Amino acid sequence: MPPARPQSSIRRESSPYTRPASSSQLGTLPSRSSIPRTTSSSTPHPSAVPLRPSTSVSQHSSYSYGGTRSVTSSSHPSAPRRRASTASGRRPRSTASVWGSDSHEIVCAVSEARGVSPAVGLAFVNITTNEAILSQICDSQFYVKTIHKIQLYEPSTILMVTTAFPPNQQSNLLSIFEEELPGTPIEPLDRKYWSEHAGLESIQTLAFREDLEAIKVAIGGNFYATCAFAAAIKYVELSCRVSIMSHSLRVRYQPSEDTMMIDISTIHSLELIQNLQNAKSKDCLFGLLNETLTPMGSRFLRSNILQPSSQVDTLCPRLDALDELTVKEDMFFEIRRALKDFTDVEKLLTALVLVTNQSSIDISKQAINQVLHVKAFVIAVPSLHEALGAARSDLLVKIRDICRPELVQPVTDLIATTINDDVTAMGTPLEMRNQRTYAVKSGVHGLLDVARQTYKEATEDVHQHVEDINKDHDIDSDLKFDEQRKFWLRLRQSDFEDRPLPAILINKVRKGNWVECQTLMLVQLNNRVTDSHNEAVMLSDKVIQELLDSIRAHVPDLFRVCESIALLDMVAAFGQSATTRDYVRPEYSDSLALKGARHPICERMHPERFVPNDVFANEQHRFQIITGCNMSGKSTYIRMISLLQVMAQVGSFVPSQYAAFPIIEQLFVRTSTDDSIEANMSTFSLEMRDMAFILRNINDKSLVIIDELGRATSTRDGLAIALATSEALVQSGSLVWFATHFQELAVILGNRPGVLNLHLATEIRDMDEQSKMTMLYKIASGPVQLKNYGLYLARAIGFPEQFLRVAEDVSQTLADRIEQKKQTSQSRKLIRQRKLIMNLHESLAQLHDSDMDGAALGSYLRRLQGDFISRMDGIEGEGQPDVD
Repeated sequence: MPPARPQSSIRRESSPYTRPASSSQLGTLPSRSSIPRTTSSSTPHPSAVPLRPSTSVSQHSSYSYGGTRSVTSSSHPSAPRRRASTASGRRPRSTASVWGSDSHEIVCAVSEARGVSPAVGLAFVNITTNEAILSQICDSQFYVKTIHKIQLYEPSTILMVTTAFPPNQQSNLLSIFEEELPGTPIEPLDRKYWSEHAGLESIQTLAFREDLEAIKVAIGGNFYATCAFAAAIKYVELSCRVSIMSHSLRVRYQPSEDTMMIDISTIHSLELIQNLQNAKSKDCLFGLLNETLTPMGSRFLRSNILQPSSQVDTLCPRLDALDELTVKEDMFFEIRRALKDFTDVEKLLTALVLVTNQSSIDISKQAINQVLHVKAFVIAVPSLHEALGAARSDLLVKIRDICRPELVQPVTDLIATTINDDVTAMGTPLEMRNQRTYAVKSGVHGLLDVARQTYKEATEDVHQHVEDINKDHDIDSDLKFDEQRKFWLRLRQSDFEDRPLPAILINKVRKGNWVECQTLMLVQLNNRVTDSHNEAVMLSDKVIQELLDSIRAHVPDLFRVCESIALLDMVAAFGQSATTRDYVRPEYSDSLALKGARHPICERMHPERFVPNDVFANEQHRFQIITGCNMSGKSTYIRMISLLQVMAQVGSFVPSQYAAFPIIEQLFVRTSTDDSIEANMSTFSLEMRDMAFILRNINDKSLVIIDELGRATSTRDGLAIALATSEALVQSGSLVWFATHFQELAVILGNRPGVLNLHLATEIRDMDEQSKMTMLYKIASGPVQLKNYGLYLARAIGFPEQFLRVAEDVSQTLADRIEQKKQTSQSRKLIRQRKLIMNLHESLAQLHDSDMDGAALGSYLRRLQGDFISRMDGIEGEGQPDVD
């Protein structure tokens, strides 16, 4: 690689082979079309590896375990081989991505150790935001956690060692990637680049100095994550044409066990990030909680919703800080006011460390813009520190300490020695051009002052010219400015209904009620103003570049301030929600207990109509069957539980009178009934695929929400599948809410340990031969007792009476036949006997683990024996009631 520019952090080299980058990606880099040919003097490096066109990465709704896909491969003599698959109807990256934008350029390296429980090392390098995330996961043979992690970060390219590709024996992980991540390029990289030693050296060289010791401790023993980091950095240097300079990269190690795993299907089903009906609607959890005032805070909130923390040590300080903000109203408003002064500092600092070796007027303009925005940033920090003056909670005190003025004062002093005090970053193009012209202090360069004087005189000539035109031709034109046309005129079209436009006007364009135009003299004056402005910018460039090089030495401190602002902004946003919507602080315990809980999104949409409900689940009531009429609120009730769990593990208050939550490590939701035409899968196929994924990965730290399992197939098969799935979920020890219309499910499982039957209450009244059905939306004990509620609902909404009478006759006939079969069945007695024996087995198992003394135990066993014999004899007799 060519020698690096001194003190710069990341350099992107110019090459005709490199991919054109957008301004949102590279910050300071202009597009190729904006670079004059006379200034483009760089030549391609002989080791350059051509980049492919940017690929939009999809987000699958759930994991799959079969099916086919088409694979296309391409090669280049100097480029690594790529495998990519295509799929239609994919969601954009921003739907469920942690970084939430298609413009991010992200490289992911994956290193695996094969075995019974394979370890997988992951390294994500985001070139757009100048950060790297390392993780090592102990995964299953299906690599569920690995797939989940990659789907959340949505890399532009995935790297794997060359031996994982054919003609070698293709690895199982590669096959799963091809199946689960269609559309994502998968690149082979030579094994020599996957080196732990090289990874440690890269961390030592690239990470912030202050973070080195903490990172070394975190990655200790994580061989595969370190190897993956080495490969990602090498790929960035060789293929992406980016040279990362020393101590400029934000490196973090992120243990997978520190966050709740939410699969992609659950993210979309719960509408955590995006409303399913309207992508622009704010009726989703992210839209509800996103009261942030900075882009950094919004991104941080998004990341936390997709990856809620499972560490109480992380959540409690957030709740303490939130508690303090809700009590100290003056401090809360001061913080919110101070946060409004911050723009997207994270992207600003990333653009600051991306340095090109080209020279052009556009690059020089961007450099001045960066300095002015950094100035605005460091000026705003003391106000935030002052707003936190009354803070007492540990988290707020720590943020105040990081945002102390002394930390940014060196940058403030550097800027003050070069930049005029009254020059600041402005919003409009004309104001920003003026600020660039007068940014550097006078006396630095003699010709600079001459260029400024020329700029001033030419600008005054423009205004004088417009006044002369208005006077000479009796018109009322307004002077406007934009980057493309520079100065131009706007006139009302209604002023020229009875006369033609003056001949002096050229480049006329009619837009609505306005006429936009210029004059030949105005075009010439524009050229004079532009030339003088460009001259001032170019003469300022050397001073600005020296200033930027000095500022880059303080970038690690500025990034820490930026991250603290993001965290504070998120907590303050929670405070805004908590105070305006009457939320309460959650507790963390072994049980899930909610009193007067409300669905956060439905409450915002219908604040006066929503009915609160209570929820309780513990080891004795961990599997809850929810029955009830159609439209009674079953889906809303179970979704509410999962949304409040996510809110609690993000660190937010929740809509409830009282709330206590266990710490959940996995959240699974199966609610959707949509089919997938693109994947050629029916509703039932998708349902079974999602349930297979849940059953393979569930454990006792999981929360599972199942809505109407089995309704997409025949009644008999649906009940059988629902019953078999329920048996497995009961044995898993997880917390499960199972909403169903299969009333037999509630009867069969009703007496199992850990199973609780609940229903949503409905009131039916017969009035003048008409049935009135009222949904109470209130949870009640036991299974639903109302029969034929579907017919009641059909009558209530106006279904024709003649059809209803036929339906009622058919329903009654079927019910009579079923009851007759039950009474005459010879197997019914055997079923009752087996159930009694199972109850006896459970009682004996509980006695085996009890601490009763011998006498008491003997007495209890004798009573149990007598009761068992008596009830068994009753079953043998005729007309005995069913055993409970």
